[in-house]
Amino acid sequence: MCGINGVIFKSEQESHSVKQTLTKMNDLIIHRGPDDDGVYTKSDSRYAVGMGMRRLSIIDLSTGDQPMYSEDKSISIVFNGEIYNYQTLRHQLKEQGFNFSTTSDTEVILKLYEAYGTDSFAMLDGMFGLSIHDYKANKLYIARDFFGEKPLYYTNTKDCFYWASELKSIFNGLPTRPAISKDGLNLYFRLTYIPAPYTIYEGIHKLEANNYIAYDLENFDFSIHQIHDTTPKAKSQLSFDEAKAEVKDRVFKSVESRSVSDVPLGTFLSGGVDSSVVSYCLSEISNSKIDTFSIGFEKATFDETDKSRVVAKQIGSNHHEFIINESDLGENIDSILQNFDEPFADSSSLPTYLVSNKTKAYVKVALTGDGGDEVFGGYNKYYIGKLNSRYTNIVPKFIHNGIKSLSSASLKRKDDSRGFKYKLNKLVNAIDYNDSYYWDIISLGFDVNDINTLLSDEFQKQDLFQYYKTKTGISNPKSLNDFRTIDRHLSLEGDMLVKVDRTSMLNSLECRAPFLNRELFEFTMSLPEEYLLKKWSKKHILKEAFKDVFPEGFLEKSKQGFGVPVGDWLRSGLKQELLSYSDRAFLKNQAIFNTDHIIKLVNNHVSGKEDNTFKVWSFFCFQKWYTKTYLS
Repeated sequence: MCGINGVIFKSEQESHSVKQTLTKMNDLIIHRGPDDDGVYTKSDSRYAVGMGMRRLSIIDLSTGDQPMYSEDKSISIVFNGEIYNYQTLRHQLKEQGFNFSTTSDTEVILKLYEAYGTDSFAMLDGMFGLSIHDYKANKLYIARDFFGEKPLYYTNTKDCFYWASELKSIFNGLPTRPAISKDGLNLYFRLTYIPAPYTIYEGIHKLEANNYIAYDLENFDFSIHQIHDTTPKAKSQLSFDEAKAEVKDRVFKSVESRSVSDVPLGTFLSGGVDSSVVSYCLSEISNSKIDTFSIGFEKATFDETDKSRVVAKQIGSNHHEFIINESDLGENIDSILQNFDEPFADSSSLPTYLVSNKTKAYVKVALTGDGGDEVFGGYNKYYIGKLNSRYTNIVPKFIHNGIKSLSSASLKRKDDSRGFKYKLNKLVNAIDYNDSYYWDIISLGFDVNDINTLLSDEFQKQDLFQYYKTKTGISNPKSLNDFRTIDRHLSLEGDMLVKVDRTSMLNSLECRAPFLNRELFEFTMSLPEEYLLKKWSKKHILKEAFKDVFPEGFLEKSKQGFGVPVGDWLRSGLKQELLSYSDRAFLKNQAIFNTDHIIKLVNNHVSGKEDNTFKVWSFFCFQKWYTKTYLS
């Protein structure tokens, strides 16, 4: 686990100049790899290539240094991540006559590339961002894992091509500050995050998950290629009981493969289905008590530590519980939000940072339940997506509009409490009579009408999701697999994995997600929908596979989610900063927003007239990023 950086200068450069550039890029991500660093450079009369890395030592602590080279020094690699099947691949390569000088997964990737070229990327089970310079072939390859667990950014300028694990390494190396991307801006305020291939900056991109860049150093051209074929597989003919047994076996094996480590590891345990199953599996395959970690909140409606205690007692773990309040975040909120390098408004990043910060005192690796909802169909929005077509076929639109108006008035909240009123109002507002309703369901910030009112004419963007509709081939999603495919490309890559990677790595803690296993995902995509989403039961097959090891009915209990009461905090400790961002003169000078709309939105929230938590928090996070980036 580490962070990587790279640069191609499109002209001859002195070696020390390339090293100086990479050293600066590495220094900006020292939190990703405080244990070691390394730099590689190669120059000729037409160009110079440099690759750098910061290392967090997890496997092969003594001999896994990077960059790593082939025996003849013609191929070099820097790698961020973990390859879970590296021991199997290593054994296969040894049988083919390859010799190894380390026990690291990095050397396995290098030898695998020597044997199979870019086809080797599809053989890797793991999370990775990597770059390989093949000097003899005059090529450079940059690859990202199937789900996008590890980040990769890149930009192509007249003089240079940069790539990096974090935006800051690229942004700080550019001669001028790039303009704000209209696509990135609109995606952010619709979704509260920015999925690949976009960023908030014009001209800087995220390499999409399950893709690699092939850069030709002969003519300075590059192309992007898919690693794994994502064509839907044939439907499984397994009975429910057969599939259930297969799920249990696959989950156990995935947890086992992701628990290989030369340093201590534990689990994040929220008490929900996913983290409970992962913690149970790890406890079963471990030779000693495992460490589990959970975080709770002083505000009772957000605290669910009672659920994690039940699981910890059941599996006999060394359980560590941390209760937080607003003051715990006060000194960290700037560093947390600014470390994303672009606007990011998933408020659960705050407790994820804190649990990572507390956990690193005990272990260096934490297994998480991330991906369980996408792999097994666990989100409420999946149920709403299925409910939508049934509801709209029965209830005329004019009647629903009346229900919606009534609910907006009677269910209006004045504080950030996410109980029954919140959930019912969210359900009513999620119902949509157009063919692209799921694209509206996943928009957690401003809806299509609000965003046109929010932004000035110059920054408005139409057909915002067209790229993803074309990419996935899903314009009018209807099935559970449609919903999960969209989420894999947008919310998983752009939100969930970004949140965990940046907050954990800011604390130099590695997080691994056993549910994010490509073969497990493809297996569940082949199952009948009712195996996963049955009546009111979400993640049905996963719950059935593991229900016997937990107290009766435990896995069916509803869960709040990893939210924090930021709406309340925006009325208290963060109020003055928020009001400074919505000052009329500040907004007019900024020229991004509809000034009157923003002032009304913020004032109504701050005064308690209505609760606008998600919209105002998105605005707050954007302004904090904007002030740091363009005004400091």
